[in-house]
Amino acid sequence: MTEFAATPEQELRPAGMLEVDEELVDNISALLEEEQQGMVLNMVADLYPADIARLFEHLGMTDARQLFQWMPVEQAGKVFAELDDDFRATLAEDEPSERLTALIDVLDTDDAADVLADLDEHVALEVLPQLEDADDLRALLGYEEESAGGLMATEYVAVPLSWSVAEATEEVRRNADEVDEVFVVFAIDDKGHLRGYVKLKDLLLSQSGSRIEEIMIPDVISVTTDLDQEEVARIMERYDLVSLPVVDAHERLVGRITIDDVVDVIREEAEEDMQRMSGITGGEEHTDSVLRITRGRLPWLVLGLVGAGLAGIVIMTFEETLSQVSAFAFFIPIVMAMAGNVGIQSSSIIVQGLAAGDVWTSDIMKRLIKEMTVALLNGIVLAVLLSLVVVALVSMSFFEADPLRLALTAALALIAVILLAAIIGTTVPLLLQRANIDPALATGPFITTSNDVLGLAVFFLLASLLYL
Repeated sequence: MTEFAATPEQELRPAGMLEVDEELVDNISALLEEEQQGMVLNMVADLYPADIARLFEHLGMTDARQLFQWMPVEQAGKVFAELDDDFRATLAEDEPSERLTALIDVLDTDDAADVLADLDEHVALEVLPQLEDADDLRALLGYEEESAGGLMATEYVAVPLSWSVAEATEEVRRNADEVDEVFVVFAIDDKGHLRGYVKLKDLLLSQSGSRIEEIMIPDVISVTTDLDQEEVARIMERYDLVSLPVVDAHERLVGRITIDDVVDVIREEAEEDMQRMSGITGGEEHTDSVLRITRGRLPWLVLGLVGAGLAGIVIMTFEETLSQVSAFAFFIPIVMAMAGNVGIQSSSIIVQGLAAGDVWTSDIMKRLIKEMTVALLNGIVLAVLLSLVVVALVSMSFFEADPLRLALTAALALIAVILLAAIIGTTVPLLLQRANIDPALATGPFITTSNDVLGLAVFFLLASLLYL
């Protein structure tokens, strides 16, 4: 039997903080191969569910499936909720419905709904009726996945306005096993309408005979079930909330969203925007198959190929101009680089502002004027630098041309290209937002490709008019 000694760092690390690294993965893989179930379970006992999920992805499917089957139901269920969607769906294929039911039953309703949504439809339909919270889960699955309803959990503590502090405190105790984190106690009327909330601290410090209506905070921020999850995250961030109540169309309390759910949303949305800015669609994960990754990247690469072809056509259109002034060829990579960079800078700032709620679509003229002013100042500085370079190159006989005239032509054309790129980078995200299309699509390959083509066209047109 293989023996593994804990390193000094592992011995000093507190429980639950064992680091998932290559050494741990190798050790567990070896123990799995030798079927040392007790030792393996002992090694993962001190890991958080999120760390075990990370371990699974490095072990590979075969070893992960073996370890998953060995783990106790409660631990396996929490790990199950932390796994990547595709990995989880594959892992669930060999699990009997009875064990899947037990795994999902240990989860909060929001996590359980996410897990069910990722299972094969026939498996989910088989498991759902057997779950303890089947009715609540059916309701949650009826909401859009990226809405407040799809994000919320139905576990919360709510008490009538007329209850005393003592009764409300007892209600918290009764729900202790069902509701993991009690941040606030919601106050509702006889019809279930949300009327306010009481902080847990205030509940503990108030007189036991006081009524909830007397100590509650009536100014409660809530969201409806159909609100987009990005807006939910923005509201919780803006008002520093750790628990956000969700109400239906009649203002009846139906669930709550906690800060841990919103952190996941913020991360997912940031990753999605970054991937779209890089020309990747479909939410690529490191566990995805080669075919899925290819499908996510190929469309934008095709767009880039088309854009490069259009840029080539522009250059061929001005072939006669190039034959007369070969020095213009020197400016082609400069124009393409400047147009792409300025466009990306402008669009990235606008997309970031839209995501944070700091920029509105009604700000289009205000933002356009500001970005054009910045582009003009930057364009003048860059044009002066380019003019100096042109004069120096002509003086060194790098190419034959009238240095002042060529420098002036290049400078004016560069300013025009930079201004055009700033206009496109500013307006396109705002127009996409107004059309209810993700403005992140306006960045990355889309902006660089369009600015390359238009920038070259503007440069050659102005150069032809000013120099020839």
